[in-house]
Amino acid sequence: MKESEDFEVVVVSEEEKDKRLDVCLTEIFSEHTRSYLKKLIDAGEVLVNGKKQKSGLKLKLGDKITINFPAPEEYDLTPQNIPLDIVYEDSDIVVINKPKGMVVHPAVGNLSGTLVNALLYHIKDLSGINGTLRPGIVHRIDKDTTGLLVVAKNDIAHKSLSEQIKQKICKRIYVALVHGAPHMQEGEVITHIGRSNKDRKLMAVVGDNEGREAITHYKVLEKFGAYTLMQFELQTGRTHQIRVHSKYLNIPIVGDFVYSAPKNPFKVQSQLLHAQKLILIHPRTNEKMEFVAPLPQEFEQVLSKLRAKNKE
Repeated sequence: MKESEDFEVVVVSEEEKDKRLDVCLTEIFSEHTRSYLKKLIDAGEVLVNGKKQKSGLKLKLGDKITINFPAPEEYDLTPQNIPLDIVYEDSDIVVINKPKGMVVHPAVGNLSGTLVNALLYHIKDLSGINGTLRPGIVHRIDKDTTGLLVVAKNDIAHKSLSEQIKQKICKRIYVALVHGAPHMQEGEVITHIGRSNKDRKLMAVVGDNEGREAITHYKVLEKFGAYTLMQFELQTGRTHQIRVHSKYLNIPIVGDFVYSAPKNPFKVQSQLLHAQKLILIHPRTNEKMEFVAPLPQEFEQVLSKLRAKNKE
């Protein structure tokens, strides 16, 4: 099995031991059907301790399961006239300032209302490397995270941008308001991130033999007593990476009710996390390009309140 960018690693917990392999995976990856996961097992896309196994295998505590999710199936997606904030566009790339609440790409059962649907309407050409479900999509940000992402309009641009992310040439810099403050003004977090043993729908910091390596650089920008404005730079791009690492540092993001931020004094609807800056090398001209997206109004209003309180 050749691992794709969509492979997952799960280490069997006490709660999951003695379960059938297909049953265990269905419970963890509830967005997929049992029949689909069984097909992956039969096709050798699921390995247990490095070996192909049958669906009915009874799992043991500590078994390491590697699941390789193949490229999405082809679907005819409908272009939709959804407004887009296009920061920059030329014949090779498009830089989008994504609003809160927009999913980046469709998935089975959710084939409309996404950034891809909007791109298909507004942009004539998109790269085809990621198939029809993810045309042009080089990297992703969470549904309720706002800010910048770059989209490839052809395969040459897509390969260049993907390699820049892999080689850490493309910089993705976020700002977030967090509860509390880190122990140091700046530093880096290096862990492995994988499925949480407590809630398999969530991600968590896991052991070194689990999940995938995740590296985040952080820096304090501004302090407000019980809150801190932080900068985070991704060196890797794991699912929910900044949110998980914020929790790990004991500074959960304001409004992130999934990862341990139950208090909501500012009545925000979701996490105050914004992809503020994107730095890349243009795939055709080799020019260094830097894009900055202003904070959303809700984020700015919260900061204004905190700054006003600091002056009292």
